Amino acid sequence: MRYLTFALAKGRLAKKALAMLEQIGITCEEMKDEKTRKLIFVNEELKLKFFLAKAGDVPTYVEYGAADIGVVGRDTILEENRKLYEVLDLGFGKCRMCVCGPESAKELLQHHDMIRVASKYPNIAKDYFYNKKHQTVEIIKLNGSVELAPIVNLSEVIVDIVETGSTLRENGLQVLEEVCPLSARMVVNQVSMKMENERIMKIINDLKQVI
Repeated sequence: MRYLTFALAKGRLAKKALAMLEQIGITCEEMKDEKTRKLIFVNEELKLKFFLAKAGDVPTYVEYGAADIGVVGRDTILEENRKLYEVLDLGFGKCRMCVCGPESAKELLQHHDMIRVASKYPNIAKDYFYNKKHQTVEIIKLNGSVELAPIVNLSEVIVDIVETGSTLRENGLQVLEEVCPLSARMVVNQVSMKMENERIMKIINDLKQVI
């Protein structure tokens, strides 16, 4: 039997995913060691391997078959747009992708004005404005605090993840439009889905019971 490999997005998502996998009897004790320098963790008994990756890289590992299964936020899946199967909404890490800005930007969105949009997610922003709203915009990719962009007049609005909205309020910004709901998802490599269908479907069905 060959190993099934999981790629988990580092941080909170990985911790929650591991806790959920434990509920269905999939454990990996060596991952609990905070001090470990290991990159790959193995459960010999169940023939499973696990590794942690930066969220943006998880879909890449899965598309190319370096991982059979990945756990990552839907924002990353949409932004990376890789060839893979999104098989399960794990129900945690819930938030929303939104268009945010000052109150004054509302009209610009309604009138489909040519505006600048700053985002860490240029592909999601482009898809939303061009394909759903049919509004021509200039998209500026940023890596850091996007909330800054409208405040310093780099852009009229931003497209970003909103959990509670408190950072927005503190900076005089608000949610103007919702792009899509987000949460942690399980993704599967297309070839693995065929070759290891039985094992993967069992994991998916077991997880459905605990979600």
